[in-house]
Amino acid sequence: MTSAETEVVDLCRDLIRIDTSNYGNDPGPGERKAAEYVAAQLDEVGISSEIYESEHGRASVVAQWGGVSTGSTAGRQDGLLLHGHLDVVPAAAEDWQVDPFSGEIEGGYVWGRGAVDMKDFDAMLLAVVRDRQRTGRIPERPITLAFTADEEAGGMKGAHVLVEDHPDLLAHCTEAVGEVGGFSTTVKGRRLYLIEAAEKGMAWMKLTARGTAGHGSMINRDNPITRLSGAIARIGAHEWPVQLTPTMQTLLAAVGEIAGEEPTPENAERLVEEFGPAARMIGATLRNVTNPTMTSAGYKVNVIPTSAEAHVDGRFLPGYEDDFFETLRKLCGEGIDIEFEQNQMPWETPYDGALVAAMERSLVAEDPDALVAPYLMSAGTDAKHFKRLGMRTYGFAPLRLPEELDFTALFHGVDERVPVDALQFGARVMDRFLDQV
Repeated sequence: MTSAETEVVDLCRDLIRIDTSNYGNDPGPGERKAAEYVAAQLDEVGISSEIYESEHGRASVVAQWGGVSTGSTAGRQDGLLLHGHLDVVPAAAEDWQVDPFSGEIEGGYVWGRGAVDMKDFDAMLLAVVRDRQRTGRIPERPITLAFTADEEAGGMKGAHVLVEDHPDLLAHCTEAVGEVGGFSTTVKGRRLYLIEAAEKGMAWMKLTARGTAGHGSMINRDNPITRLSGAIARIGAHEWPVQLTPTMQTLLAAVGEIAGEEPTPENAERLVEEFGPAARMIGATLRNVTNPTMTSAGYKVNVIPTSAEAHVDGRFLPGYEDDFFETLRKLCGEGIDIEFEQNQMPWETPYDGALVAAMERSLVAEDPDALVAPYLMSAGTDAKHFKRLGMRTYGFAPLRLPEELDFTALFHGVDERVPVDALQFGARVMDRFLDQV
């Protein structure tokens, strides 16, 4: 067993024990302690890094490694960004079997908030980079390592700040690799690894209806709650059509070959069911999605208020942005103001080239019978920000998972955990990957 395979488990446990819960607003511990831990791990093997704090406690770490830092290929403008985020969503301890910030090992798993999203990948990067630095296996290609704050709230205090305020740190990077991809699913007994090559856009919206205040006992045809309720009912009930992007056409072709069925928009949902529990996430990438998530109005039962508000989480496919927003405006109807709290565009990167080949070869070298295909991510990652700098972006955090594990349910879920041997597998794959980049 290599040093990286041994270290990756301990590094993951240490990171989980640092509470970096992101509540989406000011309260919370922030990422500073985790950033300092990462910086210390890099410094211990002679890799310099800088901590960038956007607000008190909201810290990201950036280090230059490989060709740029060694000077052997000084001036190269084909850098590779490897990135992971340090924050996690909150966890209610009373709902868990173990303390969510214990990093406990039980039943062959490392348990804790962030075990799959995404302190496992942070640990893989640290373990592999530390091992390669100690043994002198430093890539000739310039590598930028970034461990960011605030991804779980849209990245505005992390990756966004790096892109907006410190673009010089990333200017030489042409490609980027982060979450969420490289994990295995099982389709008709065949292990299939999914590499993220596209991502839905994210529109977090506040809808506001305004009307005329009045006494609850009287007729009021200008009630903002009535108007808003109609809008969110239409939005929540709308059946968005199946629309296949190039990435999903490639994935469904691979699944169709296994299942013996030619993929079409009409049978796409049936083919996705072949993924078992993973169909929950992958099925959401066949169409746009709009979910009302919060409502707020009024202050007394017998008073009609002057306004009512609701929040909607919208996720839209790359290439279908105009259709999404036009349909949404129609569903809202008259008298509804739409304010965007987040409006981040989708992206799709062609699934080809040397970097894709390196990812595929690295996986197959460790799992020779495996298949590899691209997929479209239903949620958002920091890749949205880095994509703005023109990078080709992919999600590749390799994990070989047991068929019975409902992996996608662990993202933001109770009892989040990652198999110990999957962490070690990921470290081996990432080491092979860095040999080829």
